[in-house]
Amino acid sequence: MIFRFYGLGLFVACLLFLSCSSSDRKKAAEQQQKGGGGSQRPTARAEAITISTTTLMDNIEVPGTIVANEATEIHPEVAGRITGIYFTEGAFVNKGATLFKLNDADLQAQLRKLQVQEKIARQNENRSEELLKIGGISRQDYETTQLQVSNTSADISITKADIAKTVVRAPFSGKLGLRLVSVGAYVSPTTILTTISQVGQMKIDFTVPEKYISQIKKGQFINFTVEGNNRTYAARVSATESNITENTRTLQMRAIVQGESTGLTPGAFAKVRLAFQPDVNAIVIPTQAVIPQARGKKVYVYNNGIARFVDVTTGIRDSATVEVTSGLKAGDTILLTGLLSLKPDAKVILSKVDGKPVAPQKPTADTTKPVK
Repeated sequence: MIFRFYGLGLFVACLLFLSCSSSDRKKAAEQQQKGGGGSQRPTARAEAITISTTTLMDNIEVPGTIVANEATEIHPEVAGRITGIYFTEGAFVNKGATLFKLNDADLQAQLRKLQVQEKIARQNENRSEELLKIGGISRQDYETTQLQVSNTSADISITKADIAKTVVRAPFSGKLGLRLVSVGAYVSPTTILTTISQVGQMKIDFTVPEKYISQIKKGQFINFTVEGNNRTYAARVSATESNITENTRTLQMRAIVQGESTGLTPGAFAKVRLAFQPDVNAIVIPTQAVIPQARGKKVYVYNNGIARFVDVTTGIRDSATVEVTSGLKAGDTILLTGLLSLKPDAKVILSKVDGKPVAPQKPTADTTKPVK
């Protein structure tokens, strides 16, 4: 009997617990409906701008190097000991001026020997000619003496050429550098004696990225500056390299400096400014609107209260703006703030457009009458 009353009491308690739980869930659902879904994420607010076209000046700056019109290292043609130096370091010399003299005593002695041999060979030739006239010798013997004269004359010419090689001369008019040897030094054709540069006409070498190659033509003017000089120099493009460098994807170009080249030194670093045709229909947006992705770049485009992800391709940029070459068009509205907290196709309320506040939208009144 006691167990029956105990079981009945336990059953009544379970019914009361289930009734209370159902009532609590019902009240929570009613509160959630009244509160408009309190657990839902609130609609994001963001600022935006309307895209319009603008004129974009496409100017770039590339490094360059000043080079002399002509420049070379001075080497001796033959090995030998230097016996004389006939120039001042850093001086201007004319083409053909004597710069160095190498020892040629052995060659001079050989030349004198050959000259004596030539004199005797000519005397023998004269005697043979007289004998040939009276039939004293054959024509073959006479031609042998002629050959001896010719061979000796050729040896003299070779020796004179070797002697000329012991004199090192300026290959063209220009400015000499520092001499790297002294009198008494033994040098060979691989030894650098000094350098010479033709600085009356200067050139500049620079590289251009592959995408701009088609916009630079032969004869086009460029501007450049050098360190330690506030002057802006002008140059005219004269030639380009035959192929693009694979590692850097750039093409080397050369331009001839126009006008006075005072202040320019061969080998100096230069900043070359290249100006291209402006794009009058360019689309430029703030850099903060672009979201880098693993593959490409995206922006949020606002459309009827929804933020949609759009792929874009960028071009020229600076510290504040970036050019968009594809993906956007004039009239699109893009978001600028709250980008990291947004998700694709999320609802958005605009707080400002083009820097001007947007009036908040009032919720539509519910005029539906309850059914009695």
